[in-house]
Amino acid sequence: MTQLESARSGIITPEMKLVAIKEHKDPIWIRDQVARGRIAIPANRFHKGLEPCGIGEGLLVKVNANIGTSSDRHVFEEELEKLRVAINAGADAVMDLSTGGDIDSMLQAIIKESTVPIGTVPIYQAAVETIEEKGGIIHLTVDKIFEIIERQAKYGVDFITVHCGLTRGALDMLRKQTRITDIVSRGGAFMTAWMLYHDRENPLYENYDRLLAIAKGYDLTLSLGDGLRPGCIADATDRAQIHELMTLGHLTQLAWEEGVQVMIEGPGHVPLNQIETNILIQKKLCQNAPFYVLGPLVTDIAAGHDHVACAIGGALAGMAGADFLCYVTPAEHLCLPSVEDVREGVIITKIAAHAADIAHGNPLALDKDRKMAIARKNLDWKTQMELAIDSDKARRYRAQSPPAEEDVCTMCGKYCAIKQVKEYFKT
Repeated sequence: MTQLESARSGIITPEMKLVAIKEHKDPIWIRDQVARGRIAIPANRFHKGLEPCGIGEGLLVKVNANIGTSSDRHVFEEELEKLRVAINAGADAVMDLSTGGDIDSMLQAIIKESTVPIGTVPIYQAAVETIEEKGGIIHLTVDKIFEIIERQAKYGVDFITVHCGLTRGALDMLRKQTRITDIVSRGGAFMTAWMLYHDRENPLYENYDRLLAIAKGYDLTLSLGDGLRPGCIADATDRAQIHELMTLGHLTQLAWEEGVQVMIEGPGHVPLNQIETNILIQKKLCQNAPFYVLGPLVTDIAAGHDHVACAIGGALAGMAGADFLCYVTPAEHLCLPSVEDVREGVIITKIAAHAADIAHGNPLALDKDRKMAIARKNLDWKTQMELAIDSDKARRYRAQSPPAEEDVCTMCGKYCAIKQVKEYFKT
């Protein structure tokens, strides 16, 4: 049985127990939230060594890191190092978006080494192989798409992005309303090119029952992708985006009926004043299924610093109810991220997620900040370093400062009133 089927049968799976321990929650509550579809636990039964996490309502906000090769650069060991760095920095999940080199070997190595859930976008590999074999994306077949999905599922992929809601109706809506950036989703663009050339409906939508059968067989979580996510803030929350989201709400219900877990993917580029609205619409249309957002980025002009724009939007989205934040690195829109870019992207997105957890009043988050406050009061540098989200960076900065006595100001090196104030409040 899948996690969802087990939960509905009253079974608390080992994965649910582990999530309950991590989140300091009652296992029965976790089971019930999974049964309602409000928590997803991506855990392919073929992913050995996985330490599952829960994504959804009432849990800590989770962070995903994207890695993967391109046709221009496909260095096997570099991507594995990005995986290690992302996990060490605190990523809760990693997506392999490889489009170059030996994609199968890359994915298998990542799954073998990863203790966190691994996600993919199968249409990428299907498109790459079709282009190599037949010369163009237009020659992609429906069978090829599903062959790749099942191949990746057999490897142990825990969740996949599938652009099932990008229908001909949604494309017609997009054509009539116009956009500045049109379609920025790579998977969405692949599907659109195929649909327009063949004058046919989206094969993932048309053959959704076939997709559900594969997902159910491997307990593969579907991350229903936003092929029409806005690529700039001027395009945010338009009719095409909402049309696709309405379709995803319907597909969510169909997946749940088959015992398949679902997450919903969201924007994208969204101005601050529209982020909460986007979350509320998704939660309403998709019956509170877990929401997975890319950022959202709150400005289009932060090139080189898009990870900051992402963190600003991610913190607000998380506070409003987003459950899963996909990181953005400083290299976003410019080039493939380096190992250090990956680390920086994870850290700053973890800060955003933690800020949202504090806003939710999550006891685990609040306890960490309280402990940090006490450690600072006591000049307990060891504990401060351990509690810092980026302990390595904190230690490097601390190493630059000479040791100071408890009653000496570290800013000016002179005696001050700190010690006397501490003594007063002890009495």
